[in-house]
Amino acid sequence: MTATNKVASGTSMSVPTVGQKRLVIVGATGMVGRDALRYALDNSAVKSVTSIGRKTLGISHPKLKEVLHQNFADCSTLADALLGQDAAVYCLGTYTGSVSDAELRAITADYTIEFARVLHNSSPNAAFSFLSGNGADPTGRSRLAFARYKGMAEKALLAAGFPRVYLFRPAYIYPVQPRKEPNFSYRLLRAVYPVFRLLFPNQVIRADELAWAMVDVVLRQAQERQSLVFENRDIRAMVESPHPPAG
Repeated sequence: MTATNKVASGTSMSVPTVGQKRLVIVGATGMVGRDALRYALDNSAVKSVTSIGRKTLGISHPKLKEVLHQNFADCSTLADALLGQDAAVYCLGTYTGSVSDAELRAITADYTIEFARVLHNSSPNAAFSFLSGNGADPTGRSRLAFARYKGMAEKALLAAGFPRVYLFRPAYIYPVQPRKEPNFSYRLLRAVYPVFRLLFPNQVIRADELAWAMVDVVLRQAQERQSLVFENRDIRAMVESPHPPAG
């Protein structure tokens, strides 16, 4: 089932949050992960946040536990930190062209699959919110390496045994916070973003809105097993609901 019907019917996004959740955020120093962390720490429905990444966050918070981990090809040492978690928000990734094809596959697919393996062993009932990408192809037939590797990760997550898996496929993610753009294409898109959003609203999403949606969906209580795919238009529908993120 895709998210389109769920969002349109209002069944999945109108269920109230029940109890406080223990969240894991992977990649909290990145563009989307940073906003996911901020939203989770500020949310009263979140009891604790375990941040897992290679770099220190440079912040402190009573809810926050920071775990530094360098080798995502082997996440076995994270088993204890992942015990008793209610959900993971996985934002680790890289840009096409910034690394070799082998590194792109490792970061995009292999690291995700390895982390999911350890998380499921430690917290089999956790929900999983995954930052995928527009065009992700689980069939492996796409000519684009990024699409194939994101699809590979999606396919593995759906088979991992988690009760709820949410696959987010944003198109262009607008970086709300100033940053050094990875290449000319991103610099151009940032410059024309106001016009691009007006002309092609379903091809863009703000980083903070995407982060909010990825966290919000795992905080909501679902009565049935769910495997939902959120395309860019679905993410926009979520953030345009009565409770969008501030900012």
